[in-house]
Amino acid sequence: MRRISEIITSHKHDDLKGVYSVCSSNAYVIEASMRQAEEDESVALIESTSNQVNQYGGYTGMNPQQFRDYVISIAEKNGFRKDRIILGGDHLGPHPFQDEEANAAMEKARVMIRDFVTEGFTKIHLDASMPLGGDLGKEKGILDPQLAAERCADLCSIAETTYEGRKKEDPRAEPPFYVIGTEVPVPGGSDEVEEGIKVTSVSDFKDTVVFTKEAFYHKSLQDAWERVVAVVVQPGVEFGDHRVIEYERDNALELCGAINEYDNLVFEVHSTDYQTAEKLREMVEGGCGILKVGPALTFALREGVFMLCHIEEELFLRDGDFGLSYFLSVVDDVMRKQPEHWERYHTGTDGKMAFSRKYSLFDRIRYYLPNDEVKEAFGKLLRNLRIKGIPLTLLSQFFPLQYQKIRNGQLENDPEELLIDKIRDVLNDYSYAVGNRL
Repeated sequence: MRRISEIITSHKHDDLKGVYSVCSSNAYVIEASMRQAEEDESVALIESTSNQVNQYGGYTGMNPQQFRDYVISIAEKNGFRKDRIILGGDHLGPHPFQDEEANAAMEKARVMIRDFVTEGFTKIHLDASMPLGGDLGKEKGILDPQLAAERCADLCSIAETTYEGRKKEDPRAEPPFYVIGTEVPVPGGSDEVEEGIKVTSVSDFKDTVVFTKEAFYHKSLQDAWERVVAVVVQPGVEFGDHRVIEYERDNALELCGAINEYDNLVFEVHSTDYQTAEKLREMVEGGCGILKVGPALTFALREGVFMLCHIEEELFLRDGDFGLSYFLSVVDDVMRKQPEHWERYHTGTDGKMAFSRKYSLFDRIRYYLPNDEVKEAFGKLLRNLRIKGIPLTLLSQFFPLQYQKIRNGQLENDPEELLIDKIRDVLNDYSYAVGNRL
C-alpha cells in the first residue's frame, strides 16, 4: 500500500510516474516481470482476474491461495524479494457467476473477495457492474449504476472485515487498496474494435466516483474510501483480432482533465496491450497512473516459441532426423478439439480461423499452454534445442535483438532465456512509460 501510495502521490505532483500491472498466470511472464522489476528497482504488481483464479479454481485451476503460492515459488526461484511483490485481484465480483440469480451470484462473489484478501492480495479491483439474474436490464446487459455501486460497497465491506481479521493475526498485514469502475470492452480484447471505441464520458466517470463514495459512506466505509486509488476508464484503447486502436491524446483530453479534480485518484486502464511505448507514456502523462497488460506478454512468448519451432526445423530436418516436437501441430490439434477458449473470438472460413488461432492479437493460445499434450511437445522442443545447441546464425535470423545481447555477454544462449527476454522486450516499453526508465 505504501509503495502504491508513493507512486500515486508522485504522479499527482507532476512527476508523472505510474505503475504497470501484469495480469497473467504464465510462469515465464511472471518470471520476466520479476526480472524487470529487479533491474528497475521497482515493485512487481501481479494480478489475476476472477475468471483465472477463484474459489472454484477458475480456468487456471488455482484458487487464491494456490496462485499466491505459485507466484511466491517463482520469486524464490529467482531470488526476488517477496516484500516487493504486490498481488492483485482484477474484476473481483460476480462476473464469473453473472448468469445466476443475483443473491446467489453475490454470495459467491463475497466468498471470492474474502479468499483473495485472506491470502494477502492487497490490490483489489471491485467490479459489480454487470447485471445478474433477475436484474432489470439483464436482457440489454445494462445495470443501474447506483445498484452497481451498492454491490461494490457490499463487497468492500467483506474485504475490510477480512482484513481486520488478518490484522489481529499479523499486525504487519497491509490493508487493501481499491480500484473501482470497469472498462467498456470485455477483458481480453473485444470485437468492438472494428466499430471504434467510445471514450468514457466525464459525466460517467464522475457518477462512478459519486455513487460509489455514497455507497461506501452508507456502509460506514469511510476509511476504506481513503484507500480507493484508481477508477477504471476507457480512454480509447483496444485491440481486436488483427487490429489495434491506438491511443489518441486529443480524444481523451476532456476525460484526462477531469482526473485533476481529484487529489488521490488516478485512472486505471485495461487493454493497453500492443500500444507503442510513446502512446503508453502519453497515457501516463494524461492521468492514467496504472496500466494493465496481459495478452501482449503471452503474445510475445508465443512469437518466441514459434521462432524456436522454426529453429528446431532448420536444425533437425536437414539431418534427416524427424524427432521433432511438432509443437505447432500439437497445439492447433488441441485447440480444434477443445474450442471453448477461442470459438467466440474467431469466425469465418476454416483457413481464416486457423490463421487467427495462431496469430490473432487475442492470443487465445495462452489458454492451451497448460494442456498436458502441449506441455509435452513444448518440453521436447526445449530438449531438442539444448541437445543440438542454437548456432549464432539462427539466433541472428530469428532472435536478432537477443542475438546482440548474447554476443555482448548480456544473455545466455538458452531457449528459455530467449523466451523470457522476448517478453521483456514488451515490459521495457511499460517500464519506460511509467517512468522507471525515462
